[in-house]
Amino acid sequence: MTNPFERDDIRHLVLVNHEVQYSLWPTIADVPEGWSVVFEGTRQECLDYVEANWTETRPRSLVLSMEGRT
Repeated sequence: MTNPFERDDIRHLVLVNHEVQYSLWPTIADVPEGWSVVFEGTRQECLDYVEANWTETRPRSLVLSMEGRT
């Protein structure tokens, strides 16, 4: 059986968590708690979305800490 996270023949979601970290998720799987859907499309469309929108890869808490904010 093919890993659903790598399948191109099913729709995928782009998820984001409170740390503004992104994840690609197949629509056939339940969205895990703590994550929100920000985009839906083909696997490639989702990868393109993540590449265009995830410009800061450090967790939000680290960014705030480094800026002197908590």
